[in-house]
Amino acid sequence: MQGLDDFWSQADTVGRAVALVLLLMSISAWVLILWKGWVLKRAAGDLSRAVPAFWEAGTLDDGRERLGRLDREALLLPLLDAATAQPGQGTLQTAGRPESQLTRRLRDALHRGLAHLQFGQVLLASIGATAPFVGLFGTVWGIYHALASIAAAGSMTIEKVAGPVGEALIMTAAGLAVAIPAVLAYNVFGKWVAACEAELEGFAHDLREMVLDRQR
Repeated sequence: MQGLDDFWSQADTVGRAVALVLLLMSISAWVLILWKGWVLKRAAGDLSRAVPAFWEAGTLDDGRERLGRLDREALLLPLLDAATAQPGQGTLQTAGRPESQLTRRLRDALHRGLAHLQFGQVLLASIGATAPFVGLFGTVWGIYHALASIAAAGSMTIEKVAGPVGEALIMTAAGLAVAIPAVLAYNVFGKWVAACEAELEGFAHDLREMVLDRQR
């Protein structure tokens, strides 16, 4: 803590701004990590229970009721609504063949569900990619500021250089401490989203086949 206090007291406006940016990035990353981890874990569990429960239902209304109860992230129910929707006549939605209309509705509903699951991935990737460079910039600026202060004092020794330079290197460590959790979370969440996407695509395909069979 003493090193951090010394760094903050010796840093200029630029150095303190860089430290605050890293702090903001770290807070944003961890809030997003905790929230997305909870959402994706809940979504994966709901999908594993809701899909079999739907297909085990005796009627479509019963299946809808089961999805409404089990699908807490609202990923499956919009697909069912899209599959059973009856668009109004005289619109471009009804201009194509029924099969094409059904595919378009399911695709749009699927994309909305995936957008919900992928929310925040860009921010995690951005933090993971930029935080090390922000920290490196803070280190370079801190070293420059420290050396300029020492030169202005008129004397330069190893003892006077080592302390400020070592404190400036804290910024590099801080940048890595921010980036590493964000990168790891991005990779893990990407795998979870891909698994949920495969489950949703399979459900959408099966719904399409069911609706087309009922229409024949």
